Amino acid sequence: MTTTAVILAAGLGTRMKSNLPKAMHRLAGQPMIRHLLTTCEAVFDRIVVVIGPGMDDLARAVAPHATVVQHERAGTGHAALQAAPLFGDGDVAVLYADSPLIEAGTLRALLARRARGDVRAVLLAMRPTDPGRYGRVIVRDASVVHVVEWADATDAELAETLCNAGVICAAGADLARWLTLVRADNAKREYYLTDVIALAAAEGLVAAIEAPEDDARGINSRAELAAAEAAVQARLRAAALEAGVTMTDPATVWLCADTRLAPDVTIGPNVVFGPGVVVETGAEIRAFSHLEGCTVGRGAVVGPFARLRPGTVLGAGAHVGNFVEAKAAVLGEGAKVNHLTYLGDAEVGARTNIGAGTITCNYDGFAKHRTVIGADVFIGSDSVLVAPVTIGDGALVTAGSVITDNVEPDAMAFGRARQDNRPGRAAAFRNARRKEKA
Repeated sequence: MTTTAVILAAGLGTRMKSNLPKAMHRLAGQPMIRHLLTTCEAVFDRIVVVIGPGMDDLARAVAPHATVVQHERAGTGHAALQAAPLFGDGDVAVLYADSPLIEAGTLRALLARRARGDVRAVLLAMRPTDPGRYGRVIVRDASVVHVVEWADATDAELAETLCNAGVICAAGADLARWLTLVRADNAKREYYLTDVIALAAAEGLVAAIEAPEDDARGINSRAELAAAEAAVQARLRAAALEAGVTMTDPATVWLCADTRLAPDVTIGPNVVFGPGVVVETGAEIRAFSHLEGCTVGRGAVVGPFARLRPGTVLGAGAHVGNFVEAKAAVLGEGAKVNHLTYLGDAEVGARTNIGAGTITCNYDGFAKHRTVIGADVFIGSDSVLVAPVTIGDGALVTAGSVITDNVEPDAMAFGRARQDNRPGRAAAFRNARRKEKA
């Protein structure tokens, strides 16, 4: 039978104090719901996401998975009920988009516990360091009897340390039936998803599976988002180290969920990876560099203090040094751009050397234009290459040149005014100025 994950993502995130839907706030470079979707895709046959009205960006972010709209925000039970027609014929797990760090093994354990056939429902629970505003899970005789929300709990119930982690798993038909029986008899006058636990318990056993706090933590505020970011960064760093990446100071390296680092990559302190970065084996990313949407080839060296922007590809053994910025630039094997340079919309051939202070003028105020530099070219320091322009293989551009026309292969290009030395003029100039000042 088909297993289905239903993700509740209609929340506005009032405590986030943001116009952005809570599920779209970023975690390790991706909307938090993307983390949960990736996990669910590895476990469930189908995924349905419940969104709110007007959340078109969220609907696009979760595509191609099915979405249903909760037009009236009447609580989590009401939200889950909107997806009931899509529950299917197997087990259904209802999850919250603001709990994005649940791991696939935890969800598989929920399904496996249900598959044993002796319980009507399975609840994910945890014992957080600070139970705070979490709902409490009340257990008697080894079976969950109900879950009480923080706002409705008595002092005795708030003393319970076992807390609701926000995932319920049951047969789809049972869950749909229980949801129709939920009533809004609580402090908030909302339909709580957790009320189905008492209904399930009235018909049989309800099991609780405990998960680590880092897996099950909810994100309802900016502070909780920051704490979750720290947790996911620790996971990503640990996975990279385990995979053969060297980090001289792991705590200062910030990764994206999709960062791909090959074995024998070396990363210095205070390096930031934005989305879409691939670093191949043997490459070194030196301190204080920022990479996004780029590929770093085998044995290439980046930084320190370098910035690689989207569309940049470094060939094997290429060097991009301190205070160099590259955007949509392709560097061939062994090319070197070592100092104080901007390469935008450029192609640099193999073994070419770009001198300090060189820039490609890629934008004319209306459109971007491309600079093509061949192999074995030498670009002298402080050169300005005004695109569109092509520098042929083996050419030499002299320092301080402004290049506006194509340069033929093996040619030497002078794009600067001829130097004119005038003997004695400096002394005469100084004497004249002193007389004027006097």
